[in-house]
Amino acid sequence: MRLAAVFVVLSVLPATADTEADQYGTLNPEELSINRVLKDIEDGMTSMTNCATGYFITKSGDHTNARKVFTRCAQDGYSGAMTWMGQMDDNGLGGPENPAAAAAWDRQAAATGDPVGQFNLGLDLLRGRGVARDEVAGRALIDQAADQGLSMARRLQGADYDTDEVTPDADNWKYGQRLF
Repeated sequence: MRLAAVFVVLSVLPATADTEADQYGTLNPEELSINRVLKDIEDGMTSMTNCATGYFITKSGDHTNARKVFTRCAQDGYSGAMTWMGQMDDNGLGGPENPAAAAAWDRQAAATGDPVGQFNLGLDLLRGRGVARDEVAGRALIDQAADQGLSMARRLQGADYDTDEVTPDADNWKYGQRLF
């Protein structure tokens, strides 16, 4: 008799749990995880922490999901996500290499006053990568970034705007410079 009573109670529990979940929503939602961030982004919910998680996602090698995070965050005005989209498009991470798209992201970030966006667009203009070469405009943007305290921009100024100062030699092929 007792065994039968235990069986009846146990058979009712899952149905009760399902009813509670339906009534109250997800009872124990996943938190503080990449899966949660991706779900939030899919649902259109951006935040500083969700957008910053895109960095960890791309550094893990999951550029496809990083693009999802950065694209949504950039659309919502996060300039750091714009600069990351520029970096991803410039290097073909999670999609084809696209210097014009990278420069467009850099321009969008620069327009917000972001010093990294200003610096990156300045480099694009100095190199003529993704945009028409314009050394005067490129230097002006580098100067704006330096005025905001961006050390890399100050370093480039100190090198008389020689982009080799801030470019790893492994990337010379990309900018039309000879490796040897």
